[in-house]
Amino acid sequence: MLNPNAPIPLYRQLADRLAAMIRAGEYTAGSRIPSEHQMAAHYDVGRPTIRQAVDVLVRRGLLSRKRGSGTFVCEPWQEVDLFSLDGTGAAFRKTGRPVTIRMLTPVVRRHIDGPSENPFQGTSAYTLSRLTCVEDDPVLVETIHLHAGLFDGIDRMDLTGRSLSAIAEAHFYLRPVGGRQSFRVAPVDGETAALLQLPVRTPVLWVSRWLHFLQIENGVYAQLWCRTDRFVFSQTIGGTGYA
Repeated sequence: MLNPNAPIPLYRQLADRLAAMIRAGEYTAGSRIPSEHQMAAHYDVGRPTIRQAVDVLVRRGLLSRKRGSGTFVCEPWQEVDLFSLDGTGAAFRKTGRPVTIRMLTPVVRRHIDGPSENPFQGTSAYTLSRLTCVEDDPVLVETIHLHAGLFDGIDRMDLTGRSLSAIAEAHFYLRPVGGRQSFRVAPVDGETAALLQLPVRTPVLWVSRWLHFLQIENGVYAQLWCRTDRFVFSQTIGGTGYA
């Protein structure tokens, strides 16, 4: 039962308990959870407490309300490892869903003026943009900058529908050995909003990525705009020790 003397509010205790039951499979995807009246009687709390707990899980995407039918367990969101060194396309393909990658701009070598976090600022680099769709729904827009020396001649290749990481390994003998990412939430505007089929100013996950190679650090710099309404984007932490 819930503990009314605990410092954690009753609705939070109940939300955590229901979430644990969902993760354990006691409430399966698509199933209906007990009604507010049933849970109020079972947990000996008022219906407003039940409603608050359910609201928390609806916001988390674990439950959804259907008017006139009740509250149901949502299908689990699939995780995509956004820092996979095999490339974002490979990370999406691991979900088992059809993935298409469309080139938005051809690969061209150009002078880079910014932003300041771009390691190629003030020099030239190969640049391309592409759109990733899962089951025909747009989920990711990328702008990628490639070191001109490491990727010399990539502008003469047809990259349509091909894995950039596979091309780097097969043709340039390059495989990332590490890197870093920064994350922020930012409103999406203009052409990017249209490509992701989102209203202008919708908040999206905005990622900056730097990839390192044996030959050179920061051999690739990319900016990614990610829709988060269909996938959970994750990052595997390589170590857990403390200095």
